[in-house]
Amino acid sequence: MECDFQLDAARSSPALRTLISLASLLLFSSILASQSNPDSTQSLAAHLEQLSKQQRWMEIVGLTERAPTSSADTEYYRGLALAQLGAVGRAELVFRKGIRLYPFDKRFPIELAGIEFKQKNYSSATFWLRRALRIDPADAYGNEFLATTYFLEGNLDAAIKYWNLVQKPQVENVRANPQPRVDPILFDHAFAFSSASTLRLADLWTTDARIQHLGIFPAYKFELTPKPDGKFDVSFNSREQNGWGNNKWQAMLSLFRGALQQTVHPEYFNINNSATNFLSLVRFDAQRRRAFASLSGPLRRDPKWRYDLALDLRNENWIIRNSPQSTSISGGFNLRKERVSASVSSVPAWRWRWRSGFEIAHRSLLNVRSVAAAAPALMPDASELNYFAEAEYQLARVPDHRFLMTADARSETGRLWSGSKDLFTNLEGRARLHWLPQQRGSDYEITGQATCAKNFGIVPIDEQFVLGLDPDTDLPLRGHIVTDGGRKGNSPVARSFLLTNAEADKIVYSNGLITLKVAPFLDTAKVIDSDFVYQQQKWLFDLGVEAKVTVLGIGFVVSYGKDLRSGTNAFYAAAK
Repeated sequence: MECDFQLDAARSSPALRTLISLASLLLFSSILASQSNPDSTQSLAAHLEQLSKQQRWMEIVGLTERAPTSSADTEYYRGLALAQLGAVGRAELVFRKGIRLYPFDKRFPIELAGIEFKQKNYSSATFWLRRALRIDPADAYGNEFLATTYFLEGNLDAAIKYWNLVQKPQVENVRANPQPRVDPILFDHAFAFSSASTLRLADLWTTDARIQHLGIFPAYKFELTPKPDGKFDVSFNSREQNGWGNNKWQAMLSLFRGALQQTVHPEYFNINNSATNFLSLVRFDAQRRRAFASLSGPLRRDPKWRYDLALDLRNENWIIRNSPQSTSISGGFNLRKERVSASVSSVPAWRWRWRSGFEIAHRSLLNVRSVAAAAPALMPDASELNYFAEAEYQLARVPDHRFLMTADARSETGRLWSGSKDLFTNLEGRARLHWLPQQRGSDYEITGQATCAKNFGIVPIDEQFVLGLDPDTDLPLRGHIVTDGGRKGNSPVARSFLLTNAEADKIVYSNGLITLKVAPFLDTAKVIDSDFVYQQQKWLFDLGVEAKVTVLGIGFVVSYGKDLRSGTNAFYAAAK
């Protein structure tokens, strides 16, 4: 059946229209709320930022406490407001909570650093700032804040390191206090930075290396003085060595500092204000007479380069033993040696330095007695020509922790002109570390080094390595004294060896003129190859303590060491 009537137009039911209207109303209301209600996440953050600019801290605390949900912004502004209102303890708790909840938000450790900084807890402020910079190393505010903290702690190198990241510090003037007597042109060339420039850490370290290379400033330091315009003046505060000494007491103390070794040290510094130094010693000990003199100075008024000319005359008696307690003799002789040398050293930059030169020597061995195994080293009279080269390189320098590690190497190749006419080579390498645990001063000081060396060829006895305590060696084994009754040979004489030294210094007294340090130490050594058997070539362990005294800039050391292998004791005193 057909229907002829027309259907109504399609339309929604009244219930559906009602639901759509309610949904639209709710959506419109939520849009309006998100634009006008500061309790929404984004608008709340913007509102809190605006309130902080207006310093309306109480309102910030109220809003953040009423916020339905927590966020990094609410925690940050709450802590910031509490800190401004003086509730420092509560603010610190909020920031620490923020670090736990949002570990990659740098604002929380920076604000904690600010709290510690205001309380002058600079070490804690440094800790939090370093944590913030691990999150964002390029943060300009964090780098400048950390630099300022290090500066107030007294760690100038670390301060400059972080200032350099924000193109600071700007130097206005460079001054010397007092003005040195050395040639002004030579002194000026030692500085790798100048007035009206940015002080770079590499330039400061290069300057430091060149100042040391001059050899006339035993004590000095650089200081930065802030100016109202944000720039700095750099002061070089130093004690300069001139002539025999700055006064008669210093001159006498320097001259007779080696009295315990029957030695005098005539020394004259800064000849004609040219940083040219004359150093010498004369030893009157009947068993080991020695006369030494050297003249060194800069080349062409350039502190990067330095020459050294030296003369060394020796007349020594040796009795070589195989242990400190042994009465058996491995070798004995009288050594007479004359040596002249010439060398050039350079400091191209702060990280490394080198030295190279030649020496001509003649030796005579008299009254020789030895076992057969030692005979090659106790060769007859011979003259020789040696070439030597040495270099030092700074492996790591961490100003934040005042830590330095260096490595140096030395090689010497000699050719005998008479006797066997053999070629021999000495190789020596050393790694050193130096650490000042505190940010300011040197109240505590940790040092250590490891040395290894080896001979190649038939090496004369006086060219081999002598381990122990003696002014003529730089291989300290502090439970062993090189001499017995003034005669050398009471400690290891090696062709190759391993040696480690470690000590920890503590200043126990200082009044500006006299400084006393106490340093426990541990030395270990292993003779790998030797013409003379010493304590069956076993590992040696020396344990003891040193007292270091500095008087008017002249250093002395008194030590007690115990050889744990043999049980013998070693008491020693010498000038540093």
